[in-house]
Amino acid sequence: MRWLLRRCPRCGRYTLRKDKCPVCGETVYVPHPPRFSPEDKYVKYRYMMKKLAGLLVVDKHGDKDFKEEVKDRE
Repeated sequence: MRWLLRRCPRCGRYTLRKDKCPVCGETVYVPHPPRFSPEDKYVKYRYMMKKLAGLLVVDKHGDKDFKEEVKDRE
């Protein structure tokens, strides 16, 4: 299923146009989150990338497990 509705980040209006906002001309984006699946096979890789980028805060025990996992992959 494709999302038809788009949202303008500048003025906050919704539109069906795919390229730009008809009011202010800003590039529009899809406001819907991606689909969630409990059987997500790529969650491990997203977790590692977020951790390496510094976007994820992990406690001591989780950080230790992560470092061991990264060493195993190298």
